[in-house]
Amino acid sequence: MTKTLIIHPQDLSTDFLKLIYKNIPYMTIITGSVSQEDIEKEIREHDRIMMMGHGCPSGLFSMGLFPKSNGLVISEKHVPLLKGKECVFIWCNADEFVKRYDLKGFYSGMFISEVGEAMYCGFPETKQFEVSTSNYGFANILGEHSNKSIENMYKETRKGYELMTHNSPVAKYNYDRLYCNTEKILMENQG
Repeated sequence: MTKTLIIHPQDLSTDFLKLIYKNIPYMTIITGSVSQEDIEKEIREHDRIMMMGHGCPSGLFSMGLFPKSNGLVISEKHVPLLKGKECVFIWCNADEFVKRYDLKGFYSGMFISEVGEAMYCGFPETKQFEVSTSNYGFANILGEHSNKSIENMYKETRKGYELMTHNSPVAKYNYDRLYCNTEKILMENQG
């Protein structure tokens, strides 16, 4: 069985992401108040690392919940620990973090999860209902496939979420910014 580490800083605006990991057995969830040393230890001890919440190209925001994190609970210093792990990176601009450090896994680019982000991304008329529908739809779909291989998790999530893109510019925007690169994971795990 795969041991999964969930790093999801507690934040009401990203509570919908809990649906992603609600059905995962053998998981450890970190939401805050854990030292960087403890996070590093947990990353070493788990096979799959799922990181989600608000973030930027430099990493996953700590939301002020992790001591001595300098604003990021996952950052450049965690890269050596994440190499060779099965990783899921769901935060705004995680694609830039993944590409910069040549990491592998399932990851998102800019992801509209709030009305303010929709406005910033060129959708000024977006209502909260549309953003919430996209958020919960995405998280439910990914949650249905979160026990599969990274490749199948990505493929099945895209297939299910694509159905929402026909009626939602927000879902379409997010859908177009879901990525997967796992070739190196497979080679590192075999070698």
